[in-house]
Amino acid sequence: MKSTLAPLALAVAAMAAGTTGLAAQETPEQVAAAALDAAPVFDGHNDVPGQLRDRYKNVLADFDFHDTTDVPGNGWSGGGMHTDLPRAREGKLGAQFWSVYVSASLPEPEAVQTTLEQIDVTKRMVARYPDDLQFALTADQVESAMANGRIASLMGMEGGHSIGSSLAVLRQMYDLGVRYMTLTHSKTIPWADSATDAPTHGGLTDFGKDVVREMNRIGMLVDLSHVSEEVMNDALDVAKAPVIFSHSGARAINGHARNVPDSVLDRLPENGGVVMVVALPAYLSEAQRQWFADRSAEEARLKALWQGQPDKAEAMLKAWDEAHPTPDATISDMADHIDHIKKVAGVAHIGIGGDYDGMRSGPVGMEDVTGYPALFTELAKRGYSQAELEMIASRNILRAMREAERYAASQRDAAPYETLIGAAD
Repeated sequence: MKSTLAPLALAVAAMAAGTTGLAAQETPEQVAAAALDAAPVFDGHNDVPGQLRDRYKNVLADFDFHDTTDVPGNGWSGGGMHTDLPRAREGKLGAQFWSVYVSASLPEPEAVQTTLEQIDVTKRMVARYPDDLQFALTADQVESAMANGRIASLMGMEGGHSIGSSLAVLRQMYDLGVRYMTLTHSKTIPWADSATDAPTHGGLTDFGKDVVREMNRIGMLVDLSHVSEEVMNDALDVAKAPVIFSHSGARAINGHARNVPDSVLDRLPENGGVVMVVALPAYLSEAQRQWFADRSAEEARLKALWQGQPDKAEAMLKAWDEAHPTPDATISDMADHIDHIKKVAGVAHIGIGGDYDGMRSGPVGMEDVTGYPALFTELAKRGYSQAELEMIASRNILRAMREAERYAASQRDAAPYETLIGAAD
């Protein structure tokens, strides 16, 4: 027996060593590909519904989601879109929160109506492509859609103006299928301060805190992208379920107010929340943020120097642009944000929120939705394991969704929060 077992043990050891050697030889591209095959990207924010409104007035007859590379311009992002079905497949997209964004400048009653129109067009878009898209309301439905080879399609509202300061409207939006709401967009609203507008409340008002409580009760994710740091902390004080940042970066890497400060990242492990890292260049590259500030200052200076001579000011600004090209934002910049969030909050609190079709372009190498594998390859080069890449791609946000669903289930017998009509004013 001794002579038989010894060679067998040696053979098993040799096989194990060979397997280890093969694993060690996996390239970053292979690690990233394996991760995205096991856990396709669940992206937190895409503005295709807004493009449908801007470019097609929500009429889908002339819209072909099989190819949007050469579609009519919309005045700010030029011709072509960042997203279509073949490119989403190439980018390993498995689930998408489609943003039903409407302008924060709209009066609240009009914002509610316009949001309903965006919900409608999103549902019609998903229904139009049943071989590729599948409407989803829960984490289980997301996983089922991905298992069926379809892109799970969810909806997120971008800004509390979409509920017209009404908990009743909030509940109806949930019943229509909306599964997150960004508390503000670019403007401060009657119950919450925006990150990019003058603060008037010092965070959330009492009504704003009830909005968070009611979102938790019904199972709608609280999205803290776009809100002030004070609102972030007020929401975390109140929240009983994980919050998300559907498309934000790390403020320590790029100081833009849209990014998440370390004081808030420190709190995410206790809450269970997820920062879905954005691809918008001005939020990624600090050099680019500084460039925009310098350009704004130069534009103001030229207008002051050449009052009443707009052509002169415009010509000189054009010359300034030619002498000062915009710094590029890169995949490496985006990975730096992920590295920082991992360092402060941990890898369990990172996701992806591209913001495609809501910006002019993604960073170099990730200009559209085909770029996700390149980002994950960069992370693999930095030493991220396949398991960590799977967490970032979709497992973290699925976990946050499930925790929000569990909390809502525990509140099934709790009465809805009630406020007097006009209580937010």
